[in-house]
Amino acid sequence: MSKKYFGTDGIRGRVGVYPITPDFMLRLGWAAGMAFRSMGGCRVLVGKDTRISGYMFESALEAGLSAAGADVMLLGPMPTPAIAYLTRTFHAEAGIVISASHNPHDDNGIKFFSGEGTKLPDEVELMIEELLDTPMAVVESSKLGKVSRINDASGRYIEFCKSSVPSSTSFAGLKIVVDCAHGATYKVAPSVFRELGAEVVVLSAQPNGLNINDNCGSTHMGQLQAAVLAEHADLGIAFDGDGDRVLMVDHTGAIVDGDELLFIIARDLHARNKLQGGVVGTLMSNLGLELALADLGIPFMRANVGDRYVIAELLERQWLVGGENSGHIVCFQHTTTGDAIIAALQVLMALKRRDEGLAQSRQALRKCPQILVNVRFGGGANPVEHPVVKEACARVTTAMAGRGRVLLRKSGTEPLVRVMVEGDDEAQVRGYADELAKLVAEVSA
Repeated sequence: MSKKYFGTDGIRGRVGVYPITPDFMLRLGWAAGMAFRSMGGCRVLVGKDTRISGYMFESALEAGLSAAGADVMLLGPMPTPAIAYLTRTFHAEAGIVISASHNPHDDNGIKFFSGEGTKLPDEVELMIEELLDTPMAVVESSKLGKVSRINDASGRYIEFCKSSVPSSTSFAGLKIVVDCAHGATYKVAPSVFRELGAEVVVLSAQPNGLNINDNCGSTHMGQLQAAVLAEHADLGIAFDGDGDRVLMVDHTGAIVDGDELLFIIARDLHARNKLQGGVVGTLMSNLGLELALADLGIPFMRANVGDRYVIAELLERQWLVGGENSGHIVCFQHTTTGDAIIAALQVLMALKRRDEGLAQSRQALRKCPQILVNVRFGGGANPVEHPVVKEACARVTTAMAGRGRVLLRKSGTEPLVRVMVEGDDEAQVRGYADELAKLVAEVSA
């Protein structure tokens, strides 16, 4: 059964454009509250990132949840994975995150976590959608939900992050630059690394509601690259607006992406006989990651793009580690969802154990040239399914003769078609990517 509102990562869109409106959020809060109450629960945590619209949607969700008889615990600005963690520790029935992740401030969205700190099952999302299409009925006054605020949420999450490394860990002597994207990690991330002994230079930690992800963070790495070089730092760490993505910069200023970070973490676990299976990547994971893991005898499989699909494969296979090249990295040995701070800590620990810098440690993974072109389209028929596009993809795949691959997919969060071509000849790969992108644009016109 297809969903009307929920996409691959909750509900997301432009603020003020349906369904990202206050009236819809009021009804969504009510529908979610009714769904959770029907399953025996009545307590919901609500957190958000630093977008100005978060205040408006927080109030609307709070009113809707209360109208359904659900108690609400407000967390304020907190990383998305912190809401997953706190939902479990407070034994709440669900957690709600008001965030559009790496998108600009004029987008926003809603993500849900179950009481176990995992994505909501499809059947619960469908139940909420069904309730959204029914009349909103307020429970009687004596059964209205109450609202409270958790004042020590940041401290709890900081301690949780620190618990993902051995208690004796000290990063004394390590100088790092941390870019918080003016987002949800702006308070907690610098504290975590400082409390573990690192010297921390902080960038983009002055959110004003409008500057989240604005030329900073994991989607705009130039500022971090320049700062690492200027500060003569050992490395740089970039988060996205809601703190579930992490990318890094080595001491030379080179960007280290999610595939490379995932490899460093997996190799460390494998060396200590703690990997418990293999690694889950996605259709976008670089071929070099697969080959580097194979050299170590580590199984690798690809899930569909989106952290919910990575997590589903990890759960099915009972593996521990997976992620995306965009920086979503899941470390099930420590938490239940992608967590940028915890992933960064695992990378730092792996470097410490090998007594290597980031630039040296990444060398074992040699990435194949991979060209990604985003093509905007205005809706309507899916250009990926157009016969002309499919024929061209088949032709390019045949021409690469097993030395590369082609992937076209619609974005789950933006009106884009992502055209990816990967192979061992960069000039050839770029030519094919440009050719296919032009074709997609033509059939989308």
